[in-house]
Amino acid sequence: MSDQDDYLRTGNRDFRLTADITALMLKGAGYAALFCLVIGIAYAVLVGIAGLLPEDSKFAPDPTPVSMMIEDVQDVAQV
Repeated sequence: MSDQDDYLRTGNRDFRLTADITALMLKGAGYAALFCLVIGIAYAVLVGIAGLLPEDSKFAPDPTPVSMMIEDVQDVAQV
């Protein structure tokens, strides 16, 4: 009698395994979407902060000029 009312065949063991696996995959996809959303919000916040900075700061010279002083090892090595 109960087999006649089981239209979705949820009583089958394979169905339960498939349903559990699908639920876990959807849960993982939800976590990935939430992670991407957080990264997108952080990016938008940084772009917003950059928009608040004055225009002159975007064209200012590099505050660490030491990086320009690095020389190649081959140029300095003495033979």
